[in-house]
Amino acid sequence: MKTLLVTGAAGFIGSHLVDRLLREGNRVVGIDNLLTGSKQNIMFALKHPNFTFIKQDIIDPILVRGGIDEIYNLACPASPEKYQADSIHTIQTSTIGVMNMLELARKKKAKILQASTSEVYGDPEIHPQVESYKGNVNPIGPRACYDEGKRIAETLCFEYRRVHQVLIKVVRIFNTYGPRMAYDDGRVVSNFIWAALHGKPITIYGDGSQTRSFCYVDDLVEGLIRMMESGTSVTGPINLGNPDEFTVAELAKKIQVMIGGKSVRVYKKLPIDDPKLRKPDITLAKKKIRWTPKVSLDEGLKKTIDYFKTQV
Repeated sequence: MKTLLVTGAAGFIGSHLVDRLLREGNRVVGIDNLLTGSKQNIMFALKHPNFTFIKQDIIDPILVRGGIDEIYNLACPASPEKYQADSIHTIQTSTIGVMNMLELARKKKAKILQASTSEVYGDPEIHPQVESYKGNVNPIGPRACYDEGKRIAETLCFEYRRVHQVLIKVVRIFNTYGPRMAYDDGRVVSNFIWAALHGKPITIYGDGSQTRSFCYVDDLVEGLIRMMESGTSVTGPINLGNPDEFTVAELAKKIQVMIGGKSVRVYKKLPIDDPKLRKPDITLAKKKIRWTPKVSLDEGLKKTIDYFKTQV
């Protein structure tokens, strides 16, 4: 039985990962400061005999007794509304926090997977985005606390590999959605569904022509596990996302049709540095870890809408 550590364990993606790892027979230690995560997300895990929960912020020194085989570092707010709410703490999470986790991996001789993001590409000048693209990021803009923080996190991982031979895995996660998203987390899927369910206006920033690629959470979790289980030569970064591309306006229309009701669309000014295009090239993921997302947007939205209906 392996012992696995998951940070951000009570978050949207982290909680799904924890459940999957427990069901596969692992011992799991979950760490979360519960600033954006919720114990409600880990109700299954909290009742499981092989799960231990530690309420802690990863920017504080991490002390975990006993051996650890693998670390999934998912700790960090991922929506602009949340990571901009305390921008300095967001930077600390991706610098001090990541160093703490890398130090733990070094001391425990554990593999570590760092959750990076498609936001390292910024507002991209090439499309779709490939891992070799170095990005177009504004280092002093309102999104930089997250975008540049994750870029530094990747740098730290590769320096720990070069200097300390830590076994690292880096994935760049594209827009992910599904049950357990917080209704107020500020991302388009949850925003649109919550508004439509309550008959409120669906707010679109910009003219709705900007594109996103939406990956269902179960597919993403499968990609994380496959990446962790890949050979030592596979370090990444590797894109994990669904390459099916939709405009924000198309997403809004899909959700309106699926839910019905009387919600209307309203348009507001596009935020500074908001990417116009977003689509992953997943050639590396297919080749290196044999991963391809399976869940269509229509199927995933239905499951997500059903979840949100239980939260109304």
